[in-house]
Amino acid sequence: MSFDNTCKYLSETYPKRFVSWLFGTTPELIEVLKTELSIEPIRADFVAHLPEAQRLLQIEFQVKGETDPPLPLRMLDYWVRLHRSYRLPVTQFLVMLKYSSAAAEVENEFHLEGTRHPYHVVRMWEQNPEPLLQDTALLPLAVLCAAEDSAQLLGRVAQEVTKIEEPEQREVKQQ
Repeated sequence: MSFDNTCKYLSETYPKRFVSWLFGTTPELIEVLKTELSIEPIRADFVAHLPEAQRLLQIEFQVKGETDPPLPLRMLDYWVRLHRSYRLPVTQFLVMLKYSSAAAEVENEFHLEGTRHPYHVVRMWEQNPEPLLQDTALLPLAVLCAAEDSAQLLGRVAQEVTKIEEPEQREVKQQ
């Protein structure tokens, strides 16, 4: 019998003694739980490998600030699963798309006792629309950005949209 299996057997057979030894106190009630930790499948919104940086980039797009499980715990879960799968550092961005009081208060880290996991939070309503207006792929996000006059920003986005060439025209020009 291996050391690991022996220790598992002893801890399940004498849970109070192990809790008392390692936790420093003996609670009156100890509920021994199943040891198999099931992992529900989850899907990240975007994951990319950046070989030059030797890391992964993960982007999560979110409308609601209140979710179940909470966003900080979800971000930690994504990080653990990505790091376990690829064994690379993971840079994470949580992009909050729409303002709400809950979205405005979304934290930029998971913190519970000795565990701390930071990530970046981008609140679209706080962003400058200019960089997004310069890139056709990012143009749809520009309308979500900060603007003194949202109608004017929407007009600028519409103006930029009219400048986008049809794919067929782009192919003809490239030939």
